[in-house]
Amino acid sequence: MIDFEDFLKVDIRVGTVLAVEDFPQARKPAWKLTVDFGAEIGVKRSSAQITTHYGKEDLVGRQVLAVVNFPPRQIGPFMSEVLVLGLHDDANAVVVIGPERAVPNGARLC
Repeated sequence: MIDFEDFLKVDIRVGTVLAVEDFPQARKPAWKLTVDFGAEIGVKRSSAQITTHYGKEDLVGRQVLAVVNFPPRQIGPFMSEVLVLGLHDDANAVVVIGPERAVPNGARLC
């Protein structure tokens, strides 16, 4: 088990997807996302293996939750700056997590 203080170290914020690009170099099908996390965090990029349920047009304008305080991670030729969060469905495809209503970009999970 972890302490509550450990949980508080994980900075999970909401952001709005601004752009979605193909990522043909990824080992598994993925999109390159550009996400706006508001003035404090700014615009960040992420690689997300969410192509089963989401086309580009499904994601632009959608709010997603992401961990914003992990170190950047090199994914092939792409530097992923945040980890977009999701859950696996029965077929092991990822369903992204986001708020049920619009909230300000950068709002922290509490």
